Amino acid sequence: MNDILSQMREDLRANVDVQTQKSFQRFFKEQVKYYGVKTEIVGKIAKKYWKQVQTLEKQKIFALCRELFSSDYTEEAFIVSFWLPNYIECLQPGDLATFKVWIECYVNNWAKCDGFCNHTIGDLIQKFPEAVEEVKTWAKSENRWLKRASAVSLIVPAKKGAFLQDAFEICDMLLNDCDDMVQKGYGWLLKEESRKHQKEVYDFVVQNRSVMPRTALRYAIKLMPKELKTEAMKKD
Repeated sequence: MNDILSQMREDLRANVDVQTQKSFQRFFKEQVKYYGVKTEIVGKIAKKYWKQVQTLEKQKIFALCRELFSSDYTEEAFIVSFWLPNYIECLQPGDLATFKVWIECYVNNWAKCDGFCNHTIGDLIQKFPEAVEEVKTWAKSENRWLKRASAVSLIVPAKKGAFLQDAFEICDMLLNDCDDMVQKGYGWLLKEESRKHQKEVYDFVVQNRSVMPRTALRYAIKLMPKELKTEAMKKD
């Protein structure tokens, strides 16, 4: 396994792009660790090595993912996000306990959080709908990224209109959170649910607009017609 990690890291270092390296940090408020490799190239590297590791035992694949996360490099976290959705047939609801630990220990910016949760956890929830109950409990965490994860893990199914009531439950728990990363996360979830459930999301926003942070509210109504946006933005 160490050979695979070493080879991947050599490939990442060999593909550093000067312009990407210069602009990478500007997308984040917190200091992040990165090589400066274009996302498209990271995806190609991930695909190349997935062909080598996909036949390994689950325990070994998870060990590799943990090592990639623990390096703190954003691109190495991206590789995990590329790998595990391709491994969905082998994932089980019980794996959420492992994923929760990874988020608590290794996720420290929005890109790592969203890249991992949108598909790996989102795909797992779609495969095992009962798993959403565990993810909802994350909204009560003290960890900002676990709270954001509770919302953004439902983004992909929300685009199809799924898990609406679960989304509302998560948003209720996060409603007054003062962290803008959490506000943007649940606002994004409401926005995606509004694709199929515009009236329900609009009603939720209007019902809660007196206490909902404006950051979350603006995200939630982004796809709505101008007249609904104007009405939703009114202060009670």
